[in-house]
Amino acid sequence: MHPAYVLRGGAKSCPIWFVTTDTYAQVSGEIGPTARRFAESAKFEPKPGQFLLLPGTDGALSGVLFGLEPAGKTEKDRFLPGRLAGLLPAGTYRFANAAHDPRLAVLAFALGAYKFTRYRKTEAYAAKLELPDALDGAELSRMAEGVSLARDLINTPANDMGPAELEEAARQVAGRHGATFRAITGDELLKQNFPLIHAVGRASPRAPRLIDLTWGDAAHSKVTLVGKGVCFDTGGLDIKPDSGMLIMKKDMGGAACVLAAAHMIMDAKLKVRLRVLIPAVENSIAGDAFRPLDIYKSRKGITVEIGNTDAEGRLVLADALALADEESPELILDMATLTGAARVALGQDLPPFYTGDETFAADFVRHARAEHDPVWRMPLWRPYESMLDSKTADINNVGGGFAGSITAALFLNRFVTAAKTWAHFDIYGWTQTQKSARPDGGECQAARALYALLKERYGG
Repeated sequence: MHPAYVLRGGAKSCPIWFVTTDTYAQVSGEIGPTARRFAESAKFEPKPGQFLLLPGTDGALSGVLFGLEPAGKTEKDRFLPGRLAGLLPAGTYRFANAAHDPRLAVLAFALGAYKFTRYRKTEAYAAKLELPDALDGAELSRMAEGVSLARDLINTPANDMGPAELEEAARQVAGRHGATFRAITGDELLKQNFPLIHAVGRASPRAPRLIDLTWGDAAHSKVTLVGKGVCFDTGGLDIKPDSGMLIMKKDMGGAACVLAAAHMIMDAKLKVRLRVLIPAVENSIAGDAFRPLDIYKSRKGITVEIGNTDAEGRLVLADALALADEESPELILDMATLTGAARVALGQDLPPFYTGDETFAADFVRHARAEHDPVWRMPLWRPYESMLDSKTADINNVGGGFAGSITAALFLNRFVTAAKTWAHFDIYGWTQTQKSARPDGGECQAARALYALLKERYGG
């Protein structure tokens, strides 16, 4: 059970009353005269996010008022109850009435209780939430644990989260769930035909590698997740400015998010043959760094001209996607902190995704909305493929100054030809300013929605 929750029937819990402008009159009649007079004296207004601790006749805490947006309106933030984890004093609490979505409210409470404490010890939030009877605590816990895993990995700085450390983190996830595990490291990448992964990572003293986790019954549908594991990105010889390099420890966010999804999938024992592929590298600068206008023959056999060494993520993904495609799986899904263009188009909180499968796209959007794990479908606009043309190779790794997220997706799509469905998620993996249930720092995006979709398709 996630530490933010307690089992039902424990110690006496304190009620949390959710209120809106429509329901406040009714709730104020239920909280008792002492609490009602106190709320009136405090001039409490049932606005979204407003919060008030209520005293009882003995002066002890008798309840909590917390404002939500009125039902029926488009909710701007369905994770508002996540603020409660950091607001409430020590104790055990329960929902006295239902939020608009009780399941998301409980999940938000756990996600809001997250703290990254590896380098600065701080006390955990002391409030606990009693699980409502109708909710599945194990299901909520595996989601919250997956998100916490991704956040921890992304928040860890690159000096402690290089390719070897990312491999160890993946190995621990594999060990927890009885998955098979291997890693191809250093020059062995060349011997086993992963030239693009090797080229990007070879300038770092921390050897590049391909992490490969497999789990489940081989007779079940094959689902392969590919995560970009660039543990730090200087930009290579096309070096980033200092402002662009500042949070590049998060450039392995795609790897973190697919490991989060993998944990959820394996913990729920979904009926899939799961494979997780993570090309883990550090894009560094040294005498043997790959250069602009170098040309490499990829695992797929496609020759790639390097238009910019700061477009390295799609290179390492290309070799991993080619390997994934060799099994002709039912689904290949990749996640990557890939382009600044995606942030310009949709901002930090709304990752674009690309796929040619209309059914998959509609299903994913439906689950993303239900899970409050937002995504937005963008077009695989084929006429833009010409922007990737090279005069000396089959393809260039960059497409010019326009439609950068689309051309990156088109580049990746060239390396998937056999899978039934492929989808690419251009995530940000970071929360710049704290939001409800989303502390500032590393963030897990699209993984909960993916898990929900796979559970619907391949659940027990």
